[in-house]
Amino acid sequence: MARRPLPRILSSSSASITRSREIARTAADSATDVLHPLITISRGLRKLAAGGRLKWASLPKERRGPALFLAAACVLVVALIPYGPLLALITVMAAAAWKGRERVPVQTGPGEAETGRLQSLYEALVPYFSVPEDPAPLFAHGGEWDKAFSDYEFDADGRISTLRMKYPAYFTDGEAASRARIEQLLHAKSGRGREYHFAWDEEGNQLVMSVLPALSTSIAAQPFVTTPGETVIGFTDAGAVQRTMPVTDGEETCDAPPVVWRTGARSTEPHLLVVGEPGSGTTTLLRSIALQTLRYGDVLIIEGSGTGEYACLTGRSGVLAVECGLAGALATLEWAAHETERRLISANRARQAGHPAPEDTKRPLWILLDRPSIFGHLAAADGRTDPQQLLQVPLRHGRAANVTVVVADQFDTLDTLSDTVRQHTRARVVLGPASPEQVESVLGAPPHTTPTAVVPPGRGYARLGTGPVLRLQVPATPDPYDDATSEAHRQAVIDLLPERQVPLDSAPVEAAVPAEG
Repeated sequence: MARRPLPRILSSSSASITRSREIARTAADSATDVLHPLITISRGLRKLAAGGRLKWASLPKERRGPALFLAAACVLVVALIPYGPLLALITVMAAAAWKGRERVPVQTGPGEAETGRLQSLYEALVPYFSVPEDPAPLFAHGGEWDKAFSDYEFDADGRISTLRMKYPAYFTDGEAASRARIEQLLHAKSGRGREYHFAWDEEGNQLVMSVLPALSTSIAAQPFVTTPGETVIGFTDAGAVQRTMPVTDGEETCDAPPVVWRTGARSTEPHLLVVGEPGSGTTTLLRSIALQTLRYGDVLIIEGSGTGEYACLTGRSGVLAVECGLAGALATLEWAAHETERRLISANRARQAGHPAPEDTKRPLWILLDRPSIFGHLAAADGRTDPQQLLQVPLRHGRAANVTVVVADQFDTLDTLSDTVRQHTRARVVLGPASPEQVESVLGAPPHTTPTAVVPPGRGYARLGTGPVLRLQVPATPDPYDDATSEAHRQAVIDLLPERQVPLDSAPVEAAVPAEG
């Protein structure tokens, strides 16, 4: 059956109604635009009046009389001065316009994506922070995450950068395994590839997780502002130490927090152990220490790898020897043991006679051993003495004789180090990628951060004695004879090298041939 058209009167009336609505809407918008200043001032006057009523209501009764008298006096003064009422009216209108202006609402809470990320993290923590016996659990499936997370921040990519959370008092936060599980979960859920710092407040049952910025790798070798007996191992996070020093970072000069290792007669950590993987920067650290100590002491260098990483120091002033062979290493360490004994005897005789210690016992002597485990294998195969046995005297009595020992080796040969080396090297450094278990096995305490899989050379952790575990970045001190070294770093190392004692070509070849007869 065909559809009958609407009557003419109905169609015309609906069109007129639609047109009337459009006209009314346009008129309302125009009126709003025209009357917008008046609406703004009216809104401001209403807010000012409401504020005045609240102020009057909160005013004590004994102060209302003086307040009325002061207001009346102000009105009288304004009325008597020229153009006073006009200026007062303009002031009130301006204040009302400012108070009644439209403000853009500021988003105070997290967005939809950020809320979803917080809720997901909350749900992942429920199995670790809840027990069936808890009548009012803080963490429960489908619960409110804002009751557990009191503070949070997100980076530009929408990932969590700072999180403060509460946890139940019955959680075993005193156990390292329990804390490690929570840290691993937060690390995985908040985004890998970043380094997180975890601060446990066991007394207040709170945990603060924050993303640490990357340490600067552009600080090269340079004359650091230190006193004799102080050596800069590297640089750490701001606030981790109570000292900063001016350094040149690239082309700029800034203040950086250093990790300063103090040696000498009053040091509690007179010797250092450095452990890392190949290419992690252990040789770079020893080279940096040698350049710093040559300003006021003598250095003995024994290189087990035999790659010539310390060739730039050969023949320099203050460098007593650079040995790469087993025979030279044994002879050098034997001399160092006798020198330590001689210093002890001389200082003891001087003290018994009531005289100050001789000057030749005050000059620091540094013994740097890079990969001594290689010499141990060679000595065992050749039936000779392990060089580490000759370190017993310098390690045990070196602090009193101003003798410092620095040993660097790798993780795979760590078990070959003697007990004497392990007991007397109380300052420890771990460089390169390492698991928390490896870091704890060397430093004696786990790190408070999550190590990343890929780290630059010279990046690791340091612990001096029983102090805290600090993040560390060793200053760039490459071999200046290496072709892969940049020109800026090469020149920085060359500027720190002492002068040569005897030039290599100073003696003619004929002088080495004995005269006939």
